[in-house]
Amino acid sequence: MKHVTLTTERLILRPFEPSDAAAVHAACQEPDIPRWTSVPSPYTFQDAEQWVGTVAQEDWRDDIAYPFAVLTKDDGSLVGAMGLVRLARLSTPERQAELGYWTAKQQRGKGYTAEAATAVVRWAFADLGVERMEWLAEAGNEGSRAVARKVGFRMEGTLRAKLVREGTRRDVWIGSLLPTDLPTESRRAGTTRIPSPDATPYLPYPG
Repeated sequence: MKHVTLTTERLILRPFEPSDAAAVHAACQEPDIPRWTSVPSPYTFQDAEQWVGTVAQEDWRDDIAYPFAVLTKDDGSLVGAMGLVRLARLSTPERQAELGYWTAKQQRGKGYTAEAATAVVRWAFADLGVERMEWLAEAGNEGSRAVARKVGFRMEGTLRAKLVREGTRRDVWIGSLLPTDLPTESRRAGTTRIPSPDATPYLPYPG
């Protein structure tokens, strides 16, 4: 995938660059980020350099994930990371992706994460042909779930013992978002109508 830049009213979302290492390192010193994500702990400056300079670049190149650095328009400060992960089913009949994110502590409570997430899911539905977006988080991650709900994800339940963390199996919350779950104005945003004319027909179970 070629690099993509997205913009919102207050934010710029672009692929990570080597110059982001210091900001990423500083953000990931906050305990909640390694607690609820796969970020290593302790998180060293070398970890940050490896992530922004190599891993994130290879993820885009090899279609493993599409990670964005989320920056404020006014001063370019780092809000957090936002992206599509686990893309193995993007090019299969499932046409599915997963949304993942973390937010720097000083940037929380401003609505930035939901704003960035909405931009990414709109791009995924309109330009990548995603037909089902998933969100997963370890059970108990109330902040992440609040963002997902604000974007429009519907909570589907708890996956028991799905996550192994520090030698312990843990439950995971799961939610999903379909193109038709977005508000009408969002579904019609941009040059590609959502859902696309060739979308796979959906037959909901009547219950």
